[in-house]
Amino acid sequence: MLRAVSHSHGGGDKLAGTLRLDHAARHLRRKLVTTDQGEEIMVDLPEPVLFADGDRLVLQDGRSVAIVAAEEELYEVKPGPACPLRHLAWHLGNRHLPAQIDESRILIQRDHVIRAMLEGLGASVREVVARFQPVHGAYHAHGHDHGHGHAHHHDHSHGHGHHHHHD
Repeated sequence: MLRAVSHSHGGGDKLAGTLRLDHAARHLRRKLVTTDQGEEIMVDLPEPVLFADGDRLVLQDGRSVAIVAAEEELYEVKPGPACPLRHLAWHLGNRHLPAQIDESRILIQRDHVIRAMLEGLGASVREVVARFQPVHGAYHAHGHDHGHGHAHHHDHSHGHGHHHHHD
């Protein structure tokens, strides 16, 4: 069985195949996967990696497997006259929902409760099937961090705030 021990962001390496994954499955560290060509690969990365469309899993033999973003059932959200795109982005971000924010639309996973909320704000929402490449903000890694000590997230000292004088 082949092993993938590192990754790259595309490049001219020797391609061993493709691996089609939806956005949730593109968060990999250690997992047995099967390429679109039927080859089993043990992914064994030192830390979790969130793969984007076109990224590569680098195999021990020097070849690589291209990650392909699978098409998913999504909502395409467009602003309305009383509801600019930034307003929609704020409401979705406030709920920590994965969202792909494009120039004139936002793509989100289908959820009828969220759809009703967005339509109530004046947005137009329609069902689409598309590749999903959500924006990942500062909080993305928190739920997925399995013991890789990132202490800087947890022990912020705020004692320095007592010396500010605003005259």
